Amino acid sequence: MPEETAASPKIKTRKPKQRACDEKDEKGKLCNGHLKRYYDYPKETAAVIGPKAEIYRCEFCKTLYRPDPVQQPQSYTLRN
Repeated sequence: MPEETAASPKIKTRKPKQRACDEKDEKGKLCNGHLKRYYDYPKETAAVIGPKAEIYRCEFCKTLYRPDPVQQPQSYTLRN
C-alpha cells in the first residue's frame, strides 16, 4: 500500500453526480478510482479544507474532492 506524502493534497471540485476520479497520471491514463467520503483526515488537511467539511477522497490516487456547490450536501446533518 503506498504511503501518503506530507505535501499539500490536491483538491478538486466534484462535477454533478461524479462518482469516479477523473485525475490523469503522467501517461494520460484516467485513475477512475471510486470517490469515498473522507471523515478522518489529518490536521494538516483540516487546515486547508476547514473543520467538519464534506470531503471525498479517491481510493487510488488520494486526490481530495469538494462537493459540487450546486447540489445539496449528501449528509443529512449538513443540510440544515
